[in-house]
Amino acid sequence: MNFDEVFERKQTNSMKWDLLKERYQSEDLWPMWVADMDFQAPPPVLDAMRQVVDHGIFGYHARPDSLREVTAGWLKKRFKWEVQKEDFVFTPGVVPAISHLIKTFTAKGDQVIIQTPVYYPFYSLIKNSERTLVKNPLKETDDGFVMDLDDLEEKMKAGARMLLLCSPHNPIGRVWKKEELRKVGELAEKYNVLVVSDEIHADLILKGEHVPFAKVNNDLDVSVITCMAPSKTFNLAALQLSYVIFQDSEERTLYEKHLSNEFVGIDNPFATVAAEAAYLHGEPWLEALLEYIKGNVELVKQDIETNMPKIKVVEPEGTYLIWLDFREFGMSGLELQEWLRKEGNLALSDGHIFGPEGSGFARMNLACPKSHVEEGLRRLNQAYNSYKVK
Repeated sequence: MNFDEVFERKQTNSMKWDLLKERYQSEDLWPMWVADMDFQAPPPVLDAMRQVVDHGIFGYHARPDSLREVTAGWLKKRFKWEVQKEDFVFTPGVVPAISHLIKTFTAKGDQVIIQTPVYYPFYSLIKNSERTLVKNPLKETDDGFVMDLDDLEEKMKAGARMLLLCSPHNPIGRVWKKEELRKVGELAEKYNVLVVSDEIHADLILKGEHVPFAKVNNDLDVSVITCMAPSKTFNLAALQLSYVIFQDSEERTLYEKHLSNEFVGIDNPFATVAAEAAYLHGEPWLEALLEYIKGNVELVKQDIETNMPKIKVVEPEGTYLIWLDFREFGMSGLELQEWLRKEGNLALSDGHIFGPEGSGFARMNLACPKSHVEEGLRRLNQAYNSYKVK
């Protein structure tokens, strides 16, 4: 795969490229925001989807048992995690899956904990379900961002019913260590808190090792439900396939009943064959992708450290997203977003949308050709130099 190759995405109904005016009020910005890639999916995935097109019949599709087997095989190979094929419940995306988990396993008014700044749909999922949002902000230390476990215990002790864990963390890029996840598991067991672990970025590890939360804590008496997908890994988000992994068969049955009542679950034949091909044949492509992303991270780090020292880089351990710290400029979140757009003609994900703790930051997507990153850096330098002139 030539990750340097540039594909035209304008006029393809791409959210990243074609909704700039709607989202940012300008079509002239360079898009490095929403978390999808500007790379084609792996060739075996494209070949498998072409076979579906060639067949030409797109009626109602029954999900094959082979998808469960292939997915279980991927988890065993990548994470040494033994998951039985009956433990999977397939869903049309991790965000909808979490929404239905909240509605299945909590009641209106129940407290749900999130670790901020965090993936912004979490806020809406909780509020739209009429649950009570409880924040356990990450703690900034000399060694980077860590979980505030003392505060987490206080929030759990106060009666929280669920923790939404983001692992690896979006937007910070932390890959939680086994010891950190174990401490969270022990607290969840102590206070009877259900942990829903969003591990959609699990395959995208740049440093360290991703360990599934359920695997770390499988000997504890704690309820853990894991959400994963091939979508971020292989750039398949539009196919809307994810899966939820249960440790408890009664919880799984309850969730399946809820989804059935909501008429959720009809499968997409393109999603099935794409996922199977990706998990069976996509690993070499993924390993090459990770090396390429590491190169883009290093490019951004070096340019910013050399030419824009007032900006600080929070180096990602996982994901293809990089968290940039602009707090030294003294701007509010809204001032920062306006400055990046007006002076840099640059569309990043605004830090404040991840919660007040993200104000003064911005998230940059590096899953794109090196030339795309270089153009983004050129524009960021342009904004930086305009600030120095003033």
